[in-house]
Amino acid sequence: MEFFGYKFEKIGKQGATEKSFVAPSDDTAVETIRAGGYYGTYLDLDGTATTENDLILKYREIAMMADVDIAIEDIVNEAMANLDNEDPVAINLEQTNLSSSLKKNIETEFKFLLSLLNFNIKSHDLFKRWYIDGRIAFHKVIDTAKKTEGIKDLRYIDPRKIKKVREIKKEKDPRTGVEFIKSIDEYFLYNERGIAQKSTTTTTTGSPNALRVTKDSIAYCPSGLVDQDKNIPLSYLHKAIRPANQLRMMENALVIYRITRAPERRIFYVDVGNLPKLKAEQYLKDLMTRYRNKLVYDSSTGEIRDDKKFMSMLEDFWLPRREGGKGTQIETLPGGQNLGEITDVEYFQRKLYQALNVPLSRFQNETNGFNFGRVAEINRDEIKFAKFVSKLRRRFGFLFDDILKTHLILKNVITENDWTTLKEQIRYDFKTDLFYAETKDQELLKSRVDLLSQVAEYVGVFYSKKYVMKEILKLTEEQIKEMEKQMAKEPPLPINEPTAKGD
Repeated sequence: MEFFGYKFEKIGKQGATEKSFVAPSDDTAVETIRAGGYYGTYLDLDGTATTENDLILKYREIAMMADVDIAIEDIVNEAMANLDNEDPVAINLEQTNLSSSLKKNIETEFKFLLSLLNFNIKSHDLFKRWYIDGRIAFHKVIDTAKKTEGIKDLRYIDPRKIKKVREIKKEKDPRTGVEFIKSIDEYFLYNERGIAQKSTTTTTTGSPNALRVTKDSIAYCPSGLVDQDKNIPLSYLHKAIRPANQLRMMENALVIYRITRAPERRIFYVDVGNLPKLKAEQYLKDLMTRYRNKLVYDSSTGEIRDDKKFMSMLEDFWLPRREGGKGTQIETLPGGQNLGEITDVEYFQRKLYQALNVPLSRFQNETNGFNFGRVAEINRDEIKFAKFVSKLRRRFGFLFDDILKTHLILKNVITENDWTTLKEQIRYDFKTDLFYAETKDQELLKSRVDLLSQVAEYVGVFYSKKYVMKEILKLTEEQIKEMEKQMAKEPPLPINEPTAKGD
């Protein structure tokens, strides 16, 4: 089958001495197969998921839980701060050695790519999809007749319908007998009906409707989490599957227990006289059927379904009593005790939030909430959470690397060799409204200014101005140059001389 899409040809080829028997590592959890072999991913997660597609559905299922959704929204809102009149993300080229005109050109093209993604509006939804599914993919649409115009459109692909595959061809060394890698071919398999992964008879082309797409035609960004044993990409929700299921079971069990144990139960002693055993049992059953009604609890909706309006006799006891007893008698048993205890539910709820890396203080209306004081007083969990969000942002930035590389190369702004160096110097500045970050910057600036006031009299004697600006104020070279330009244009500030006492 022929490939669909376009492909960049790398300049230069591997020398004859550059041989290895190990495939290059890849944090995308690409599926590696022998040329002409089979592919298939198998997963057994407590019997709930058997394929990678089932696992994605599992992630989406638990993401719909109220507790999980609240935590996810907290994470996404911190990562993608949609501030008024500001782009959610901007490219940072300060560490590059590019000319000012080239930097401006790259910044313009980056804004164009953001507009293709409609990122100003959809940033929250795209990041949430990536976080839940553990991967996100786009088809890079170009005009094959006008490739130099770059990417024309970016179309979202359901991760259940696409899979990255690495096909390896090996050859045996006649002298040592060791198999070395001859060539590596990476591509994507796309199937509108989903990639078949259960059948061991499925070849690299998948089902007859599968399409092989070149790697350069797809922008693919995984979470970076990999199951090393099964070599599949995981979502950040993966470790929350177990506590989420446990919490759901505990909540359902709590509701059922309260429904069945909360009401007072009764014991019916029915006088059956001298009826034979069989007739006595039938008489007792007739009475039970007449007055008893069974309630059904629906765990999916949390509702109790009852077709009749009779009082429930679900937990009542019916006992026959022979002639000579006290006759028909009804006794009442007390209802369940300690029904207000939810310590076990709260335990699994804490375990769920811990698995999602969200501070517990955000969900507790207690004195240990977020402290709007000094940085030293900020909850330690908030600091960990800020670092976690920063890690997510850096990982999500790989998506921008992929589409930006393709776009710049197609438009002849840079070459593929240039990108190898450039990608290590590019940074993406995500807008943030984290109070922790703002407070931290304020406290750092205050401490630096205090230190500056202590060494001010030594500036020009033991320390140069540039040294003070770099080592004490921690300004970059570009910031220093910009400061000097601005101060040269600004008029000097008036100096207020001290007045005499009594003036």
